[in-house]
Amino acid sequence: MNAASQVAIFKGPRSLEIVKKAIKAIHINDRILKKPILIKVNFITTKTWETGATTDPIIVEALIQEISKVNKEISIGESDATLTQADHAAKATGILDLCDKYGIQFNNLSKIKDQITIKIPDYESIKQITIPRIVLESHIISAAKMKTHMDTTVTLGLKNMFGLLPDKNKNKFHSKGISKVIVDINRVLRPTAVVIDGFVAMEGNGPVSGTALPMNLVLSGIDPVSTDATASRIMGFDPHRIYHIRRCYDKGLGEIDSIAILGEKINNIKKKFKST
Repeated sequence: MNAASQVAIFKGPRSLEIVKKAIKAIHINDRILKKPILIKVNFITTKTWETGATTDPIIVEALIQEISKVNKEISIGESDATLTQADHAAKATGILDLCDKYGIQFNNLSKIKDQITIKIPDYESIKQITIPRIVLESHIISAAKMKTHMDTTVTLGLKNMFGLLPDKNKNKFHSKGISKVIVDINRVLRPTAVVIDGFVAMEGNGPVSGTALPMNLVLSGIDPVSTDATASRIMGFDPHRIYHIRRCYDKGLGEIDSIAILGEKINNIKKKFKST
């Protein structure tokens, strides 16, 4: 089985050590040479990690500590959401303090003027996207949150890539069919690795107003489709029935069933998440 279809699942109390186990299990450091690294967090709101809404800073800190052993060109990035400025969210969630601690830059992707337009082959909804050049020229690590979503069922590693678009008015993409837009983005922007924060997940009315659900999990993978498919199964959802995951699989962007699980067994940790 291809190493790209391996997904690591680690369970334990919230700690740097658990995150580092997940990072090391998929050998991220072997894949992040030669280009800068952009850690893409999920900051759709100023709510902090324990609400289940945003990426836990401990995920980011563990990534910084591990990947800086081989590549010190690291930054953290997020774009403005319709109702939230990324800078405000970075401050409220503690990420700016982390940036100060390690001398790392936080990039509000909505404020970067140097942009590039990429055409999307075999597109589902949008013919092209315009993104900051730093996104295209970096290894992207999708540091996602394990959450339900009112429009896409789940928001995990693939959906987190949507936040690379610098447009503040994200609603215009929802009107084009958000699930299809997610497929289009991942068609041309593939993360080098995905790390999913499941220490405190979210169920119900996600991605902002749902209920916090402690799971004490961290997932990691090189294949974003496999990683999201695995997280979906842990959450009690069939990934074949989640449009953006299934279509990414259909387009050859990753595996949905042929997955080697490292660490915890899904049946021992899965829980039926409430959906909207």
